Amino acid sequence: MTEKILQSKYRYRGRVVNLRLDQVRLPTQQIVTREIVEHRGAVVIVALDARQRVLLVRQYRSGAGCELWEVPAGTLEENEEPARCAARELEEETGYRAAQWRALGYFYSSPGILTEKMYLFLARQLTRGDALPDADELIHSQFVSLARAIKMIERGEIVDAKTIVGLLRVSRLIREM
Repeated sequence: MTEKILQSKYRYRGRVVNLRLDQVRLPTQQIVTREIVEHRGAVVIVALDARQRVLLVRQYRSGAGCELWEVPAGTLEENEEPARCAARELEEETGYRAAQWRALGYFYSSPGILTEKMYLFLARQLTRGDALPDADELIHSQFVSLARAIKMIERGEIVDAKTIVGLLRVSRLIREM
């Protein structure tokens, strides 16, 4: 089943997102309007040290109205390769660099309304450096065991979807190795 786009109009164009209204024809021939938020895409990094501890960051998120525990992540620059973005974001947010990277695919965060494709990476063999967060980012980072991070999900202490997806995917991968 597909929908045929009959008309698209932009209602907002911003630095990070655009809002597009699509008039579409459904397979039933009904015509409806879809509200679509366009986003360049992002990377999600699960960084593990030699002791199987995951690097989490804590920062205030305006959309949630509170601080959240997350794995490092960030928006792709225009025409930026996801692997390059992942290395840049890990260093900017945490100061860490990784000698070993593994791409673990991608997922959509909210495909009913959002075009954002999130590329998941596992980063290992970490070395510490100086964090270089953006001026509007106040980030606290902390290592916790992967097992504890999974418990944090189960207890509702980690509620960020990209972090949950990343941690569960890497946890399963580690068990299979």
